[in-house]
Amino acid sequence: MSIQTSTPLRGRPVVRGFYEKRTGSVQYVVADPETKKCAVIDPVLDFDPQSGATSTACADELLAHIEREGYTLEWILDTHPHADHFSAAGYLKDKTGASTAIGEKVIEVQKLWKDIYNWPDTFPSDGSQWDRLFADGELFKIGNMDGKVMFAPGHTLCSITYMVGDAAFIHDTIFMPDSGTARTDFPGGSAKALWNSIQRIMALPDETRLFSGHDYRPGGREAKWESTVGEQRRENKHLVKARTEEEFVVLREARDRELPMPKLILHALQVNIRGGRLPEPESNGKRYLKIPLDALPGACWDE
Repeated sequence: MSIQTSTPLRGRPVVRGFYEKRTGSVQYVVADPETKKCAVIDPVLDFDPQSGATSTACADELLAHIEREGYTLEWILDTHPHADHFSAAGYLKDKTGASTAIGEKVIEVQKLWKDIYNWPDTFPSDGSQWDRLFADGELFKIGNMDGKVMFAPGHTLCSITYMVGDAAFIHDTIFMPDSGTARTDFPGGSAKALWNSIQRIMALPDETRLFSGHDYRPGGREAKWESTVGEQRRENKHLVKARTEEEFVVLREARDRELPMPKLILHALQVNIRGGRLPEPESNGKRYLKIPLDALPGACWDE
């Protein structure tokens, strides 16, 4: 894992990003330097689709960092149910007892994917897999630092941004300027909704630090995940090209048509809408994933 550190100043959270190169995902530990209380945002549970093996190596590295720094974990925060990796929220909850949270519209995503997987009514599609469901504009605390929730749908129905001090954790809305913006072709996604979410983020002060949920290292450069609102306004390759909602929707939808579905989307969603919990073991003690056939568009056949 590569690691970047954002040096704290007065009134600013300490932010450390952990890059998981297999999926290009970025996990965050964000801490109040005064109280040493912290939150983890979007932790990854390792999964190898070829063997079906799972591992807690990424999540354990977060816990080791928290221990080294003398932090106390208060929150395990999901920005949305991810399509390209498993969430380690359930594992971290079991290890630490910290509260889990996600946006309240996850209920809509659960209902949508419950139908795709043809799960029985016994599956609770009510968000009860998390300790707290956040509403738009809701406030919370990390130590003495104020946190605020901003709904940011478009990539998914329930995507949210977490704002803590001068930092905003913007998940899959905007990537680094040379990568542009996030796809919107998943079930429940919307390019128009993403445009509106981006406008809310771009209305924050220029110096606001933005922390993206992924980096795919265009051109093979080193992984990066921190920018500012000012940088994104000036340099984001999609936002400087598409200046209006109409232009953006055309650009985003054209780009989405060229993208194959993530390799793990059908694996990951059945774990992530359970709050990062793997399926229960069956009678032989083994856990199984269920892969629906012909459930999603966008197959990329080899020529």
